[in-house]
Amino acid sequence: MRNRIKIERAILDITQDDLAKKIGVSRQTINSIEKGRYVPSTVLALKLSTVFNKSIGEFFFLEETD
Repeated sequence: MRNRIKIERAILDITQDDLAKKIGVSRQTINSIEKGRYVPSTVLALKLSTVFNKSIGEFFFLEETD
């Protein structure tokens, strides 16, 4: 699964640490999601959706191998 988390953060001009605090996870978790090493839970994806004010499908994308 690919994502646009880093781009969405840049649009909002917030750091990984800022985003982590907003959704109650560690900065390392945000880093892992951005790098595609960690697939977030539905609850976490919904929290990101709230912060970005976008639907989940606008910043997470399935790949052919998914």
